[in-house]
Formats: sequence, structure tokens, C-alpha cells
Amino acid sequence: MAQGDLKVLGLFSSPFAIRVRMVLEQKGLTYEYLEEDLSNKSELLLKHNPIYKKVPVLIHGDRSICESLVILQYIDENWSGIGPPLLPADPYERAIARFWAAYIDEKFVESFWGILKACTEEAKAEKIADSIGALKQLEEVFKKCSAGTGKGFFGGDTIGFIDVTFGSQLAWMKALEKISGAKLLDETKIPLLMEWVKHFLAIDFMKSILPDVERVAEYGRELQATIWKADSVK
Repeated sequence: MAQGDLKVLGLFSSPFAIRVRMVLEQKGLTYEYLEEDLSNKSELLLKHNPIYKKVPVLIHGDRSICESLVILQYIDENWSGIGPPLLPADPYERAIARFWAAYIDEKFVESFWGILKACTEEAKAEKIADSIGALKQLEEVFKKCSAGTGKGFFGGDTIGFIDVTFGSQLAWMKALEKISGAKLLDETKIPLLMEWVKHFLAIDFMKSILPDVERVAEYGRELQATIWKADSVK
């Protein structure tokens, strides 16, 4: 595929844009990555995502696809013969993968973003507990996926739909630990997931896609200050 045929509009800290790039890299597809400034959105972003005006957006020729999980499924189906499949072939297993990906975005992400937004120690402690509870649930999911197989990923021998959905959040999880002092990635509580993290981060292209944790933490502190200031004037 020619360089100009495929573009990704993203933001360095966006786990949702990061997961799109992960799948494109795994498929070996050539694409152009365009960093957005969400405080000064480009005409390209406004043209291709006029409804939500946010990243990520995948531009394929004259087509645009929005929302990260939708984009992942489009890539997997459109380039089904290239690279390992992202979703299982079995309809039931495919439905289960979609269910847990939605759980990650709707339950887990909401909980750990709540840590950043919390204005009191009580609220922060509640969100930390919720996040750890969600991680323990994902530990059980991974345990079932890998039971007796020795496979390193939710998707088997290669990263699949659940892997990229969860793995794209790793930089933010580590950044939130630095910002809040919370211990989310704890080997004593989620030993299997911590082994999964080692396998996931050992993939070569992850080093070029996952952002620097210190940079994300700095961005997170600025975002937190903005959120707290907005809450204080309500």
C-alpha cells in the first residue's frame, strides 16, 4: 500500500490512537501518522470527524473511519489476508473478545481516569479500588484465555483484540502511578497480567509506538490541573 493511501490522525498520549497504530504495525501496513493539536484542531480532523472532532481517525483513500474499536475491526476485515488476525474466526470467541474490549474501555478506563480527576483523597481511594478490581477481573479473563496453553496473549500466540485494547493503556497506567502514588501494576495482585505485560512490551514495534511515561505523566498533571480548576469554579 502506498504511503499516501493510509493516514492516522492521533495524539501522542491517546491510547485510542496508539492501539490503531499497534494493529497497523502488526499487519505490516505502511501509513502516515499525523499528530493533532486538540486545542487547535486541524481542518483535516474537522473534515474527517465532524461529529466528535476527536482522534483517532483512520483515513483510507477518500474514506474516513472513527472510533478506535471500529477502526480496529475495519483494519482486521479489510486486510484479513495480511498478518495475524486480530479477532478470532469463531463467532462466539469473537463476540467474547468484543465484550471484554468494551469492558476495558467502559469500566476499567473510566475507573483509572477517575483517579486523575479525583479532587479528594476519599474519591481517589474509591477509584483506585475500582481500578484494581477491574484489573483483577481481567486477570481472571487472561487466566481462562491461557489456561493450559502456555500462550502469552489474550489472543493466543499473537496480540489480538483484547491485547491491543488493554495494552494501549499501559503508558497511562504507569503515568498515573507516578501522578497519584497508586500501585496499579502490582505483581502480588495480578501476577498473570504482569507476565502478560512483559510479553507485550517485548514486541519490537511497541518501543516506537508507546509514548514515554514521563512525558505522559507531565501531560497528565497539566490535564489534572485543568480539570481541578474547572471543578473549583462550578
